[in-house]
Amino acid sequence: MNGSPTARLLTQLWFVTIAVLAVAVLYLAKVLLLPLGIAILFAFLLAPVVALLEQRLRLPRPAAALIVIFGFSAILLAATWTLFTQLVSVADDLPTYRDNITAKFEALHRPSNSAIGRVQAELEKVSDELGIVNATATAALQSPKKVQQKPIGTTPEHPLQVREVGRPTGRLDQLGGIVAPLTTAFLTIVFTFFVLLQREDLRNRLIRLSGDRNLTLMTQAMRDASQRISRYFLLQVAVNTVFGIIVATVLYFVGLPHPVLFGALAALCRFVPYVGVPVAAATPLLLSIAVFHGWEHTVLIAGVFTLLELVTGNYLEPHIYGRHTGLSSLAVLIAAAFWTLIWGPVGLILSVPLTVCLVVMGSHVPSLEFLAVLLGDQPAIPTFTCFYQRLIAHDEREATDLLMKCLSSESLVSVYDSVLIPALTLVEKDRQQGELDDSTLAFIRNTTGEIVEELGYRALEEQSLSGTEPQVPNQARTANSAISASLPSFPSSANVTSKASDANSASPASVPKSLVPAPSIPGTKAVVVPVRDGADALVSNMLTQVLTLAGINAVSLPVRAIHETVEAIDRQKPSIVFFSGMPPVAMARANRLYRSLRADIREGASDAFSRTAAGREAVHGNFRIVVGIWNYTDDLGRAAQMITRSEDLHISTSLADAVAQAASLTANQPAVPEPLDASPELVAAPNGTAA
Repeated sequence: MNGSPTARLLTQLWFVTIAVLAVAVLYLAKVLLLPLGIAILFAFLLAPVVALLEQRLRLPRPAAALIVIFGFSAILLAATWTLFTQLVSVADDLPTYRDNITAKFEALHRPSNSAIGRVQAELEKVSDELGIVNATATAALQSPKKVQQKPIGTTPEHPLQVREVGRPTGRLDQLGGIVAPLTTAFLTIVFTFFVLLQREDLRNRLIRLSGDRNLTLMTQAMRDASQRISRYFLLQVAVNTVFGIIVATVLYFVGLPHPVLFGALAALCRFVPYVGVPVAAATPLLLSIAVFHGWEHTVLIAGVFTLLELVTGNYLEPHIYGRHTGLSSLAVLIAAAFWTLIWGPVGLILSVPLTVCLVVMGSHVPSLEFLAVLLGDQPAIPTFTCFYQRLIAHDEREATDLLMKCLSSESLVSVYDSVLIPALTLVEKDRQQGELDDSTLAFIRNTTGEIVEELGYRALEEQSLSGTEPQVPNQARTANSAISASLPSFPSSANVTSKASDANSASPASVPKSLVPAPSIPGTKAVVVPVRDGADALVSNMLTQVLTLAGINAVSLPVRAIHETVEAIDRQKPSIVFFSGMPPVAMARANRLYRSLRADIREGASDAFSRTAAGREAVHGNFRIVVGIWNYTDDLGRAAQMITRSEDLHISTSLADAVAQAASLTANQPAVPEPLDASPELVAAPNGTAA
């Protein structure tokens, strides 16, 4: 069976075996694969130039490829020769600084009057005295009679030392050290030429190997890899060039000879990760010791290199390279260590491009997705899953910090819709499957309620202090232009109605204290009714907050009996009534609540007609109903039919859409109530409203 533990174990063993074999092949076939990797890297850089020569000068591709390869090789050789001659010139100037070098070394060995110098002198004196005592004791232990010395090699006490001397190395043996680099360079040139010459043919063969069914997948993967590697090299050239310019400028103002040489050397050495900068800094540091009197300039140069590398390597490169290549900072470090172990210093240079190719494969091939998860820069789990995980771990501090971090870049309603409501959806799913115990469920609901209350009051306070307009979603901003910008306070849990049914309607484990509603507020526009339990009440509190922030007076009711809920709504005299439910929503209870409200509206309409005939104004029961099933992904029409036995009902799946509905309905409501029908007004989605 595919899902059996044995099958999963065999699959894991298969992947481990393939990985070990791949690493072994990479190491053993280094002589062939290393030039091929460098050739592909050069092909990425030189292919645009070859295409330009083909289009502008009408050159055949072989001629254009040869011209570009030889021109690039000539540039590399000229740069190498220039650097070599400049370094030789620096070495020739060293004898002129011999006196300064000698004076500095003498100063290092000369004892000083400092505390360290005095400690060093005392240690040397004690060492000399111990040497005299040991010599005296050894002489006293020796026998006064001279022992007759025997020739070396005649006894085991006097062995004869034998050393094997190899034959002198010849000229061919001395050339053996440069054969391997020359072979690699030659193979690199040959491979680069053929990759440039047949790049379309190689691309088509790779697509053919992947199969016709994977044509789109392979094309996207190749384009993605090409774009990421090209951006990486362009960014690396830009960063290293700026690094070299800064180094050359600093060395020029310090007064070190040949500042342009050392700036260019620093820019080139930075192409070698982690090792290049120390190598580039060694030469100017040694030269500064010889040129300048004192150590101030040497310390300054060392500090400049250290500061630049710390800022560039720990801040700029991880953020710039990681964002454009899709690699995490840790992945870049691990890749550098791995490819250096396999292919040496050249592998260190190729580490990032090769790892980018692995991440691209993991992003497009499902069976290799673990590569993108381990090495990529995308979050390992969504933010709402991380928030839920921290709540399960009873880590209130980190969960709160996560929400605060999200609020720094997003609005409150966006954080509720993208983090808190999806997390509560996971809570309800695990609760119904019996995976959460009562204590954990109570902790999650109470903690979430406290966090929601704190975020809401903080957002209201900030908006009141700043004097900004109410936060209305873009899709309802036009419809909400008639709403007053005044911001009423949230319902306070201190002024709870005195009715016993209101106080005992929900258990403490299901509804936090922060969710206890306030008494009736004159002129209330919206009433939010949780359908079933504490999770629905939590989202009801969120909706109440965002409605108030949008300038709509809103109040949230607790979970209670249906007839008590209808009576509480009747006392509030709202314009809109929201049903708030988390999936899987209790459709039966929502239907009973809806039918009860409908019957109450009919009674109110009948009573209003009789009172209007007597000359009194009727405002009882004139409200509209909107249902919120948060984070709901199933058929909305079927859900509306289950609740109302009709599809003529708007169902909001996000708080942003609910606020948009409330804003548009409130803005379009007439100042004087219209005569009531015998049936409720069912709300359909207005044009331009996000579902």
